[in-house]
Amino acid sequence: CDCDLIEMPWEEFHFGEVLLTQVIHSIEYCLGFMTNTASYLRLWVLSLAHALLSDVLWAMLKCLALLPVIALFAVLMIFILLIVEGLSAFLHAICLHWVEFQNKFYIGAGTKFVPFSFSLLSWKLSDSDNVA
Repeated sequence: CDCDLIEMPWEEFHFGEVLLTQVIHSIEYCLGFMTNTASYLRLWVLSLAHALLSDVLWAMLKCLALLPVIALFAVLMIFILLIVEGLSAFLHAICLHWVEFQNKFYIGAGTKFVPFSFSLLSWKLSDSDNVA
């Protein structure tokens, strides 16, 4: 067997290209780290604002002695805190998870996305059976 004599075409190694590529990837990683950290800090600030708003509305409830006004403020507190602030924090967290997921695991390499399909899988299997 002349397996040892087969010549493989070797591409020329360019240190400059490799260095430039690594520098670009390092900068992208650092920028992604900083933006993800800033997004989590924004989420933390939302939770702090939620807590402060809760304290303010609770202080208003303590000052008021009239029962109907207390009920109005209680409904207002529940609406503002639970619905508006909760929805805001929820949407921000969902957006952050989506962006962070795409940032860490998705690499657009120019391959067209083809969703999984059993019919395509069976078609490919039947083609490979015909070839063999």
